[in-house]
Amino acid sequence: MCGIVGLHLRNPDLYPRLGELLTDMLCEMGDRGSDSAGIAVYGDPALAPPGTSCVSVLGTEPTAEAIGFDVTVTRYDATYLVTAKVPTETLHDAVRTAYPDALVAGFGTDLAVLKGVGHPRTLTENWNLAKAQGWQGVGHTRMATESAVTPAGCHPYAVGPEQCLVHNGSFANYATIRRELRAAGVRFDSENDTEVGARFVAHRLAAGCDVQTALKELCAKFDGFYTLLVSNRDSFAVVRDAIACKPAVIAETADWVAMASEYRALAGLPGVGAAKIFEPEPEVVYAWTR
Repeated sequence: MCGIVGLHLRNPDLYPRLGELLTDMLCEMGDRGSDSAGIAVYGDPALAPPGTSCVSVLGTEPTAEAIGFDVTVTRYDATYLVTAKVPTETLHDAVRTAYPDALVAGFGTDLAVLKGVGHPRTLTENWNLAKAQGWQGVGHTRMATESAVTPAGCHPYAVGPEQCLVHNGSFANYATIRRELRAAGVRFDSENDTEVGARFVAHRLAAGCDVQTALKELCAKFDGFYTLLVSNRDSFAVVRDAIACKPAVIAETADWVAMASEYRALAGLPGVGAAKIFEPEPEVVYAWTR
């Protein structure tokens, strides 16, 4: 049992409140997974300054000397954010080369991924998440079942540029699909089943699929019980397995679209009383674009 939350803001007047709203949503899901948590924030000028690339690193403290050019390194609990005015691929590759044993937990422009072990309420305070701004965020509270309780095992799994996936449930045939992806040259950082889903989606997006097609292909290929929320810089998508085993609720207004494992995580959003609220249908991909 884990908790998923996501918020896609349509009204720019709400951008300054993104972190405040995400904090309340994530903490409300704390009893669905209190051993660790993670969050991805799109558009915060402090976490990922405009005009820079950002790489989230776990397992070591990066330095400009090791990376080889001018970077800014900021620590948020167990996560180090490395930012620089260079293309994303340049920064990502330099961090990978300098720290081959560290985990890159997210990368791109306008995206910061933060992860940690502990209750979401403690982590959001350590991250100062309530002060974050932006147009979109996704988060996850984890009750570990498939791997150890470490920051590296937290969701979101952000394995493509500006891409994130959070997952409640489990994939039954992930080992087979992981072998197929490895044969196609895809690198893996863990033995976690969620990473296989994230790598599959990223692989299909890199091949030119849109997110709706990638998630439809995932539904056809993966066995198991799952609710997934997948995001990139400009989109936000939700899908459930064929029998909709894992809970999910979506709320939509003219100002925002939000998703959570339970309605109580949405109850504090502005204007929720007038929202269209529904439970997503099995294997139907719901997607919104900025």
